[in-house]
Amino acid sequence: MFGIDSSELLVIVIIAVIVIGPKDLPRALYKVGQIVGKAQGMARHFRTGIDAMVREVELEELEKKWAAQNKRIMDEHPADPAPVADALPAPAAEDKPVFVAESAPVDDKPPYVAEEPVETPPFVAESAPVPAPSSTSAVDGPPYVADASAAPRKGDAAA
Repeated sequence: MFGIDSSELLVIVIIAVIVIGPKDLPRALYKVGQIVGKAQGMARHFRTGIDAMVREVELEELEKKWAAQNKRIMDEHPADPAPVADALPAPAAEDKPVFVAESAPVDDKPPYVAEEPVETPPFVAESAPVPAPSSTSAVDGPPYVADASAAPRKGDAAA
């Protein structure tokens, strides 16, 4: 946008570090970024307003042009005083229409009904056998449950 070379940018960064200081430089860059963002937003808003005004002027010019063309065409081709309905011939009473809808032949059964009903066995859900709990074996329990008979850990207080 401004045409800044890398060498010019380097000089600007060095001067900024000397003047502002390395401690406050991030905060200053943040503020500069905010100001640049606000300026871009204002420029975008201004550009949008100008574009809207230009579109309105162009539409007004097109409407004037269309009105002039419409007037010229209407002057060249004046409307006929005879209505259009008089120009058409009257339909004859005995004429059959070109297309006549006929109903489909009626059968005893609709085509989607099966000839013989098919017998399917009823579905019976069976549950899996549940093993009886055994209190003597520690292997049958879930793996995350600690065995109560385990020895206390090294850091636990003895009662």
